[in-house]
Amino acid sequence: MAKALSWRVFALAITTGVSYMLSESVAVAVSIGVVDSAIKIGAYYMHERAWLGIRFGRKQADPTPRGA
Repeated sequence: MAKALSWRVFALAITTGVSYMLSESVAVAVSIGVVDSAIKIGAYYMHERAWLGIRFGRKQADPTPRGA
């Protein structure tokens, strides 16, 4: 969780910095950064949920119990 949160803060700073360079407005830059983060958090969640239903690349579980 700490790694994920630290990445989001880092990515927010990058997006906000680029937005500020392009807009020269702190308010616009912060708004873009916050909206971008919210959208990406939601998109990531939906992406992970979608991948739960995909079997591609997964190995079948061995039905034999360990130690048997």
